[in-house]
Amino acid sequence: MSGFGPGGPFLADCPARLTVELIADKWTAVVLYGLSKVPVRHGELIDLIGGISRKMLTQTLRRLQAHGLVRRHAYAEAPPRVEYELTPLGATLLDPIHTLTEWARANGDAVLDALDADPEPVTPDD
Repeated sequence: MSGFGPGGPFLADCPARLTVELIADKWTAVVLYGLSKVPVRHGELIDLIGGISRKMLTQTLRRLQAHGLVRRHAYAEAPPRVEYELTPLGATLLDPIHTLTEWARANGDAVLDALDADPEPVTPDD
């Protein structure tokens, strides 16, 4: 049995579902990976990630901080300096992100082939 039935781990208010929704966000895994080695400044993350706006990075970092995955450290210096780093909880996501990345590398072409083979567009109601 899969465990995905009524009362399972993905009810609307279940912590598992809320967590999956958090890490399934477009930028979450990329930002977490960008913080995987050393503390990083906002501008450095922009350069490292590429394609993310400053506003979206700020929103993503704030959400990850609120969920206990990222720590923000503001230094009392002039000019101000702020660095972000993974918390121990955030670091526990690196292995699952790596596994998902490896799956994507191994199966990305098959996913694209399936998209190319399907003549019907996908609509939100499907």
